[in-house]
Amino acid sequence: MIDLHTHTLFSDGELLPSELVRRAKVMGYQAIALTDHADFTNIDMLLQGAKSARYLEEGFDIKVLAGVEITHVPPKLIPKLARMAKEAGAEIVVVHGQSPVEPVAPLTNLAAVECGDVDILAHPGFITEEEASLAADNGIYLEITARYGHNVTNGHVARMAKESGARLVVDTDTHSPDDLITREKAVAVARGAGLAGKEAENALQNSKDLLLKILKKRE
Repeated sequence: MIDLHTHTLFSDGELLPSELVRRAKVMGYQAIALTDHADFTNIDMLLQGAKSARYLEEGFDIKVLAGVEITHVPPKLIPKLARMAKEAGAEIVVVHGQSPVEPVAPLTNLAAVECGDVDILAHPGFITEEEASLAADNGIYLEITARYGHNVTNGHVARMAKESGARLVVDTDTHSPDDLITREKAVAVARGAGLAGKEAENALQNSKDLLLKILKKRE
């Protein structure tokens, strides 16, 4: 399992990075990204902590990626913050998409998929065909999420991705220990979104491809 969207107690998660990473390893994870909720007020602190957490890689034999989830930031400022994150050492930048269960500002999805510094648009809700096409053109992954509430639009996201050619990933948006899932559960989440067997496997492979791209930059 490769999970590119999780939270620790440095935002609204429940666990220290060490416990989250250890629990992920026990669940069979190969890699996990720490992507706490970020805006202009806390991004430096979050990335300092996430980068420090890479010490866990050697002890637990799991890859730990330092990232952020840009959350409830005015859409016109998303590109600026995403650039700041990458310059500050973020290995992965996620944007909190327009999930129907939260009051995310209109045009957030559009701002994210137009931004070259964004890697994943998380739980993008009722993403439009235009937005999905821009994600495909700009190499931004759309998320199929295992998280309750946000997952109500997984089927729509999968359909938009298939029609536009955008690449999908499956993440947990983990906030508590019980949110972590096995690879088998990730496949089930993908298939529940309407992806056929091969399509579901491709979504998980996309996570691996993005991981390898990130690790190559470390070299």
